[in-house]
Order: sequence, then structure tokens, then C-alpha cells
Amino acid sequence: MGVSSNLKRLIDAAAPYWAGEAEVFRSYWTWDKRSRETDRQWLAYQCSKEVWGSGLAPLDKGIFLGPAEQLVAMFTKIDIEHDRHEVLDIAEGLWAEFAHYTAFADAYDGMAEPGEGKINPQMLKNSWKEDLDLSHLRFAHKKENPKLGARATSFTEGGYCTLFSEGMKLKAQTSGLHGKRNALIAEACSKVYDDEFGHMLKGIVGLDIEGLTQDEWRHLERISVEQLKGRIVMRNSQFGYPLTGKTLDDALGGRLPPLTFDYAKAEARMAA
Repeated sequence: MGVSSNLKRLIDAAAPYWAGEAEVFRSYWTWDKRSRETDRQWLAYQCSKEVWGSGLAPLDKGIFLGPAEQLVAMFTKIDIEHDRHEVLDIAEGLWAEFAHYTAFADAYDGMAEPGEGKINPQMLKNSWKEDLDLSHLRFAHKKENPKLGARATSFTEGGYCTLFSEGMKLKAQTSGLHGKRNALIAEACSKVYDDEFGHMLKGIVGLDIEGLTQDEWRHLERISVEQLKGRIVMRNSQFGYPLTGKTLDDALGGRLPPLTFDYAKAEARMAA
């Protein structure tokens, strides 16, 4: 995957914070405070993100209702005012996000005990503080600089797919105390990973042809790092604060060994 020195510098700046987010999950899987209840809690929060978003869409419409209404409004103007491929992108995005909600909702319901009701989008409207803080930060960046704020939001979304890649690894840990739940989590994450890798690439592809100035690249890096730090705080809260002390400080300070961006996989995916 051919990238400019500016884009590589942005990726390199993000990599330690991707590692910080991954460390939240790795710590949680083996945490002595992990339980069925904590698993159901983080899954419910994840379902909320998949429906209502985190700074990706208006808070009252989320990433399901907003695109659905947009498609209805565009229908009579397809290939007149709106190119069919633009409409297809929105439709595919809507399908993918609801598929992600379904995967995690199925895992949540699969952990239910007799008499516990099913999860539903309406019970997920009230997000948690740290996720709302991330949303507000992203909206503030978009207000400050609409182009770069939107670019930073796309670039940071998913945190290099770390939840899904780390969750998929639980497939090898399906015995013992958390075995059944590990299997449900690994299955959900495996269903989402490929889509999220593609979403992540959409946040990167095109940056080199934006014609950004050096000042804009520096601005993009600064706000991207701010959002990535917000993601670590959000994830740590979502999972019940498994990261504390020096490990948390190192994660937020970008001092953990960085994740390696897979340029070969990205290039193969783009060529497919």
C-alpha cells in the first residue's frame, strides 16, 4: 500500500494508542472481576454504539435511522440528483451496521438466564458518559474544522479493529470459567471484523489525494490523537475499568509498544 510520508506519520502516531485500546480487551479477558454480568454490560454498550454511534451521526437518529431516512428521501432522485453508487454505499453501510448490532445482540442474548428479556435498540438510547464525551469531542472537532474533523472521526473509528481482532482470539479459549461466553464473543467479533477493517480503510484511503497542507496534516494528527485517547477512556469504562495505574497511564501517554499496521493486508483489501 503506497502511502505518503505524511500519512505514514499519521499512522505511526496512532499505532501506540491502538495498542492502548487493545490492552483494555486483553486485560479484561483475564481480569478477576470479569463475570457474566460484566460481559453482558459491555456487550449492551457495544450494541448501543452499533445503533446510536459515537459522534458518527446525530444522537437522536444514530447510524440506523439516519441513513434509513436518507435513503427514503433519495429514492425518487436516484440517477437524477444522486448517483446510484452513492445510494448503494449508504444502503451497504446501513446493512453492515445493523449486522454488527445483530451479532453483538445475539451474543448478549446467548448469555441470558431463563426469564431475562432480549435486548432491543430502544433500551440502549442512553449511552454512558465516556462514550458521550467521545461523541462531543468528535462533534467539537467537526465544528472547529468540518473537513479535518470528519477525516479524524473516520480515521479513528474502530481503533484499528482491536476489539474485533482481540475478541476473535477467544476462539482458542472456549473451556473453563468463561468458555461458553468466549465462544459467543469470538463468533460475534469474527462476523464484524472484515467489515470494520474495510471501514477503517475508508478512513485512510483518500487522505493522500486531499491535498492537505503541512499545517493541516499536523492538525489532523493532533485531533486524531485526542480522539484515540478518548477511545481508550471510553473502552476502559465500557469494560469496567480493567486498566488502572501505570498501565493506564502508559496507554493514554502513547507509551505502549505500537501495533504494526498491516500495509500488505490493506493493499490486498483495496485491490479486491
